[in-house]
Amino acid sequence: MNFVEMLHAAERRHQSLLCVGLDPDPARFPHAWRGDPARIYDFCAAIVDATADLALAFKPQIAYFAAHRAEDQLEHLLAHIRVAAPHVPIILDAKRGDIGSTAEQYAREAFERYGADAVTLSPFMGFDSIQPYLHYPGKGVFLLCRTSNPGGDELQNQRLADLPGQPLLYEHIASLAQGPWNLSGQLGLVVGATYPQEIERVRALAPTLPLLIPGVGAQGGDAAATVRAGWRGDASRSQALIAVNSSRAILYASAGDDFAVAARREAERTRALLQAARPLGLG
Repeated sequence: MNFVEMLHAAERRHQSLLCVGLDPDPARFPHAWRGDPARIYDFCAAIVDATADLALAFKPQIAYFAAHRAEDQLEHLLAHIRVAAPHVPIILDAKRGDIGSTAEQYAREAFERYGADAVTLSPFMGFDSIQPYLHYPGKGVFLLCRTSNPGGDELQNQRLADLPGQPLLYEHIASLAQGPWNLSGQLGLVVGATYPQEIERVRALAPTLPLLIPGVGAQGGDAAATVRAGWRGDASRSQALIAVNSSRAILYASAGDDFAVAARREAERTRALLQAARPLGLG
């Protein structure tokens, strides 16, 4: 089963568009574990166990592990997800971007060392920086397109005067991902929930690609507007799925010993909001 098929299977099984982000910050752990990076695995595994039947995908952010020399805990965590939630795909949020032999090593890191099902990449260096990841059949690649941070405007919203129609940069990335770059059907796009109009524009340019949409929850993205802009239930667009990510709102729903129970409650609430926002008559 390839990555897109895994996403669709998880969506049907769990009736969910929710991607649970795993961004462990020891400074925000429950009281007994607070400030202890040795508890990163324990914290994340508890979140996974609490939300395994609610998630469309899990998205560990590699920097939160590497900063604490916890890469071994990340490996252990991904192995745990395979057992606790075998039907839920794993997106390694790495945002890598390099060329040639270096990209080959990053791809090996994501897919061989960690065993992720997909990875996030920066497309800034062009197709040859993406191609090594596509040598792994069935794996997914999400390209940064229109990100949720305010500074994204500085590049992503600039017009490309030399191209027909003078598209904005993020529009050009969406068109490349839908068209000539997607040789093996492995590409998706990252579009921030804080810009629902841009999500709708990306969906128009990339009607069949899966979209990873961060920014719901602590970043303030509107869940209902996000779904209306990006989700399509037309069966002829079999890849047009969205994975709406929430990290901090779920992870830190409580600072007490009930953190996993609170995380599940918040995940249930977010999943329900996303499901309710689907257009009537579709799906």
